[in-house]
Amino acid sequence: MEETEPSVEAYEAAMVLSGVGDALGYRGGRWEYCTSGPQIHAELAELGGLEAITLEPPEWPVSDDTVLHLATAEGLATGLEGEPLLQELARRYVAAMGDMEGRKPGPTSILGTSQLRPGEPERGRHAQPGHRPQVPPRLGAADADPGYLGALAVALFGALGARGEPPERWGAELLRVLPLAWDYVEGAGVAVGDNAAAWPFFGDAWHRYLESRGLLEGRGPPQVPPLLSPAERDAAYLGWALEGWPGRSGHDAPMVALEALLAAGGCWGDLCARGVLHGGDNDSTGTIAAGCWGLRGGLASIPPGLHCRLEHRGRLRDAAHRLHALAWGRH
Repeated sequence: MEETEPSVEAYEAAMVLSGVGDALGYRGGRWEYCTSGPQIHAELAELGGLEAITLEPPEWPVSDDTVLHLATAEGLATGLEGEPLLQELARRYVAAMGDMEGRKPGPTSILGTSQLRPGEPERGRHAQPGHRPQVPPRLGAADADPGYLGALAVALFGALGARGEPPERWGAELLRVLPLAWDYVEGAGVAVGDNAAAWPFFGDAWHRYLESRGLLEGRGPPQVPPLLSPAERDAAYLGWALEGWPGRSGHDAPMVALEALLAAGGCWGDLCARGVLHGGDNDSTGTIAAGCWGLRGGLASIPPGLHCRLEHRGRLRDAAHRLHALAWGRH
């Protein structure tokens, strides 16, 4: 079957709305670190709802998520490949850490970028020889998933969304791709033991989730519970989380986002209620959920205040246009 070219507007909406989900969920750290969905929704009501908000600094900056997302997108948009691309990304990640005032980067990001050495072959793009997979430092490798598998899931979801595949299929495709990812890890020969100990958690968590939603085969309709109240959503997400913070870990940030996409359909408000505004790592889940929603829903139905004055909006738009041209042969 011939692949359908996504529009440049879909790319733009995905990039811009990823920043919207980030800034909205972050709220200068106020909502990212709030563990109560009901409190967040009460504060949103006091503000007048989503339509009354204008996302712009200083109250509504983007977080480290968007700054590093831009570093990745702009690095990929250079068209470099292989080792030159990895060196370029390392350089951009190091530079991005200079734009973290008020954005609260996590300890893993700080440590990982501090050990990058752009310009040095091989070492330049690795945090350190034999670097462990990204797992919370207080957990053993057998107790958590490698965090980069969350990035794999998000990249896959974005690619499937750009191709027009419905979210009902995304999780089953992730399970199909995981063995291919393991073949790559094993072939690379870096920290294979640590990866092998941590690896099963991710796949097992996703298998349980997809089974509970009737989506192991990638066919709908999804069996998503109503979860009408913020408190109900908080309770559900806590059941997936490590250390009591939904969306913090590699397995459950894309899981919360996918759940929101499945439940919201074409309703932006429902997408925000489920995927952005809950008692967890809101900017992370918001970046994923809103970005993926943009691939299918575009910007037309989004309240203008949420994106017209968004920090780094121009860079997000420009990166989207360059990536679309690169992917579809228009230079």
